[in-house]
Amino acid sequence: MAENEVTVTALEKNEIVERAKGFWAQFSKPIVYVGSAIILLAAGWLAYKNLVKIPNEAKSAEQIFPAEQLFDKMTQTGFNKDSIALVLNGGNGITGVLKVAGNFGGTAAGNRAHFIAGACYLHNKDFNNAVKNLKEFSTSSKQPQSAAYRMLGDAYSELKQNDDALSYYKKAVDVADVKDESTRFLSLSRAAMFCDATGKTKEAIDYYQQIKNEITPTFLRDNRIDFQVDKYLARLGVIK
Repeated sequence: MAENEVTVTALEKNEIVERAKGFWAQFSKPIVYVGSAIILLAAGWLAYKNLVKIPNEAKSAEQIFPAEQLFDKMTQTGFNKDSIALVLNGGNGITGVLKVAGNFGGTAAGNRAHFIAGACYLHNKDFNNAVKNLKEFSTSSKQPQSAAYRMLGDAYSELKQNDDALSYYKKAVDVADVKDESTRFLSLSRAAMFCDATGKTKEAIDYYQQIKNEITPTFLRDNRIDFQVDKYLARLGVIK
């Protein structure tokens, strides 16, 4: 799933502070079933799977498809209020993701609907609803989960809940695969600049050092990212 995140550029200290002000700031007790109980349980699960779960997955995927297409297009061309309203609430033949999430909870499409809704609310600066929906999203796929955590960090930072914001930026870093430079850079740079802007110097230095050690100059050059990490570190007293 694409995500529309702003490319990070080199910033001076005062610019980082200004940007920070607008940041888009499991486990078991055994239960034994015997005789016919096992058969009934298995039969019940098979009935649920074939008569409810599989049809619901298919129906929900069909319903979310137009909204998902429009959302993906916005991540490439830019978000605007009219398109966001269509994605969230539906219209013109589109079923809104809020309806999909409400009607098909527990399905893959319902889960994606929460991610899309959260991103849309974030762009609309409705940070409480962004948090509400993004916290309902969960996936084992590292890239979108890291993106969801970053957006939660952004929303909490806008709500001036800095402890929560930093917690989710850290989660975004922890989830980001070191082999995925794009996701890794987005997560590390977000955490580094947030710590820098909020006076958490030690944490900021640690994250800047990780960027220096993990992100190749080739990646930055090929993606036209002017992130002068040595300058950030030098300003914080770390000279190469």
